Amino acid sequence: MVGAMGRGAGKTKFACSLISKFSSRYNIIGIKVTAIEEADSGCPRGGQGCGSCSSLNGYYDITEETDSQDDKDTARMLAAGAGRVFWLKALKAHLEEGITALIDIIGNDVAVSSCVVRDACCGKGKAQYAIRSTIIVCESNSLRSVVEPGLFVMIKDNGGQNCKPSAEDVIRYADRVVSFDGNEFDIDLSGVSIVSGKWAMRAAATVIIMAGGDSTRMGQDKSMLPIRDKPMIKHIIDQLRSHFNQIIISSNDVSKYSFPDVEVIPDRLAGRGPLMGIACALRASADDLNFVIACDIPEVDISLMKRLLREARDIDVVVPRTGQGRCEPLFAVYKKSALAAVEAALLSGNNRIIDALSGCRVKYIDLSETGARQLKNLNTMDDYQDFIRRKNDISV
Repeated sequence: MVGAMGRGAGKTKFACSLISKFSSRYNIIGIKVTAIEEADSGCPRGGQGCGSCSSLNGYYDITEETDSQDDKDTARMLAAGAGRVFWLKALKAHLEEGITALIDIIGNDVAVSSCVVRDACCGKGKAQYAIRSTIIVCESNSLRSVVEPGLFVMIKDNGGQNCKPSAEDVIRYADRVVSFDGNEFDIDLSGVSIVSGKWAMRAAATVIIMAGGDSTRMGQDKSMLPIRDKPMIKHIIDQLRSHFNQIIISSNDVSKYSFPDVEVIPDRLAGRGPLMGIACALRASADDLNFVIACDIPEVDISLMKRLLREARDIDVVVPRTGQGRCEPLFAVYKKSALAAVEAALLSGNNRIIDALSGCRVKYIDLSETGARQLKNLNTMDDYQDFIRRKNDISV
């Protein structure tokens, strides 16, 4: 989904760039969404407009573009290589009905990755569409209030124009704000990819995989347990590689992990637990923003991970928390600004992560309120065998 901070910011140009990049490998559906505040309210852009919005009959209207030679946004998307392009005009209060109807229309052709229609108030999933092999590029700000896309990019004009109301409502959801100077975007599109049918974009961030534990309860090194013929830690790396600039493994056994483009960082002092590993990895990281994950969480909740990254804009640490108040500091985001408090705790002889966080600006995300699944660690051999059985059942 591509939104914009203001009018004429380059939203359609960016959407067309994505379509051109992927159209040779994927069937692409283009969607333009116009949200109308209320019936007979005229053009959302102001002024008299073209009259198509003021003539809306009912709660929403869906039209398909057929002329790629026109200068309309939808025609430009078709000319860029989209297989089909639709324009959804809907009263803002009925966007959910409109997008549901559109998905029904194009459902036989389209593969929607992580497209969940959500209740705008509570954020809980209401309907999920998992269709086969096509991808969607959608232009909209307002639709982000009711749909969680695989990727949400907002375009900002370097001219510094004010943020329009529809952008103010959803800017906190943006995975990336991209600047446009009228000719070029400040992003390399090679960092945007489709992985297992899902949109991915490399963030200006590092992932730190914690692999320094003794695996006492497992009875053997859990990071190297096989999942689909590869070590569990490689299984995690493969899920995260397309989302991060840098991958670090925190471990004192440097020779064990010889994966391409992965750096292994040992503890400065052994025996100080994961807090020391976090401190040393943060110091080695090339990025201010860092996602820390334990090596025994084999299935990464990418949606939750991206939310944690988004929430870290003015915070030192973002930590998920279960409904029982249990924190998950090894599936969390740490900025380098947290280093001072972490180092101070270590210097005082305190190895507890939670105690170190008391010196940081921390935001807790309650999993019970997000609709995210509970994080599953594999601590024992029974946990591992149950996971493998369930994974085999799903693949069958």
